[in-house]
Amino acid sequence: MSEKRLSLSPARFLSARRRHRSAGLVVLLFGLLAVGSAYAAFAPDNAVADNSAQSQQIEEGKKLFAVGCASCHGLNAEGGGNGEGEMAGPSLIGVGAAAVDFQVGTGRMPAMQPGAQVPRKTAAYTQEEIEALAAYVASLSPGPAVPAQESYDVSKATDEQVTRGGELFRTNCTACHNFAGKGGALPNGRYAPSLMGVSEKHIYEAMLTGPQQMPVFSDQVLQPEDKRDIIAYLKALETQKDPGGFGLGRLGPVSEGLWGWLVGIGVLVCIAVWIGAKGVKAKGAKASE
Repeated sequence: MSEKRLSLSPARFLSARRRHRSAGLVVLLFGLLAVGSAYAAFAPDNAVADNSAQSQQIEEGKKLFAVGCASCHGLNAEGGGNGEGEMAGPSLIGVGAAAVDFQVGTGRMPAMQPGAQVPRKTAAYTQEEIEALAAYVASLSPGPAVPAQESYDVSKATDEQVTRGGELFRTNCTACHNFAGKGGALPNGRYAPSLMGVSEKHIYEAMLTGPQQMPVFSDQVLQPEDKRDIIAYLKALETQKDPGGFGLGRLGPVSEGLWGWLVGIGVLVCIAVWIGAKGVKAKGAKASE
């Protein structure tokens, strides 16, 4: 029997073994072993490098946060008080990287002093430091991520998209920001800031996260293409000329009415005073004669 088995050719010997009941399992295990070996040979270096870089960025962000943010927002971003029973800074758990990128990128944070409204100013951190802070806060709990560039790129926006963005802006934003994005006053010392000169990314992040008193326009409320069209409209406003020659700041009927009152009524009052003065002089001249 053994002599007969040895006399078989290698091909016929392997063919006979394939019909064994455990042959399929052996082939499957061999395939998994081969795939695992290939993955171990090529993938882990990049994966480990990426994880190491991300961990290093988060650690750097944690250090920056402890120095520049923890005094108001708490050492673990849980929110902090001012020692008088009032909140100095809200919790940042769950705000996401987009909120950090907006607040720190526009210079609103760190705030110079608490108040009803934190104004925009020059950013105190470099872009690398902002990304590290955002990565640290994002690691605490899931939240809106920093949008990709294609989400807010309006360099190729069409006239139709700009028109549609204007309709969306006038429907959702003009109550606070004015029809031309120039901003406006709000109760209790707050105001909606001007949107002129604000970067496309920061406008998108503001709609995504709802900073300060602004409502959140999530992707369920305004879809990504809606946000992009609104940004296209605002950027078109920045380059739009005033057909009348003087836009009066595009602040709407209040500024226009004030201008009409001061200039129009003022000119009429001056004319009336001039006429009255001339009449008095004429009567004086007649009396002296």
